Amino acid sequence: MHTRIRNRKSGIRNHAFTLVEMVLVLGIIGLLVGAGIFQLTGVLDKGKDKRVKADLTTLTAALGNYEMANGVLPSTEQGIMALVEKPSSRPVPQSWSPCLKKLILDPWQNPYNYRRPASKDKGPYDVYSNGPDGIADTADDIGNWQL
Repeated sequence: MHTRIRNRKSGIRNHAFTLVEMVLVLGIIGLLVGAGIFQLTGVLDKGKDKRVKADLTTLTAALGNYEMANGVLPSTEQGIMALVEKPSSRPVPQSWSPCLKKLILDPWQNPYNYRRPASKDKGPYDVYSNGPDGIADTADDIGNWQL
């Protein structure tokens, strides 16, 4: 489908694409890119869910270390922050040391929630993210009860 163009002065033939051929190729490329984008929808959301579950595993391990070192878990009021800064309210830990360098935020940039005693998990506490909507105790919450 190449169009041959003859240069009148030199007699050399040049090959060139027609406008229809170029539009057809660009259309095919556009379809392939569109199909690729369609296949990737939802991948980011699945990645965020996996990150939350990894963070929950980290927080669960840090809470276990806190309990082993101090003989007691933080209260709901002390929360996850007790893993980063020494709590001043009761129960005051006896041999406190930081279990985390800084407070971990979920993929939606909200702090994780901590509740003791647990209302959803079979263990002594709930640790959870509010999920994409940022509202606590809704259907999209992701917590240690799902691990």
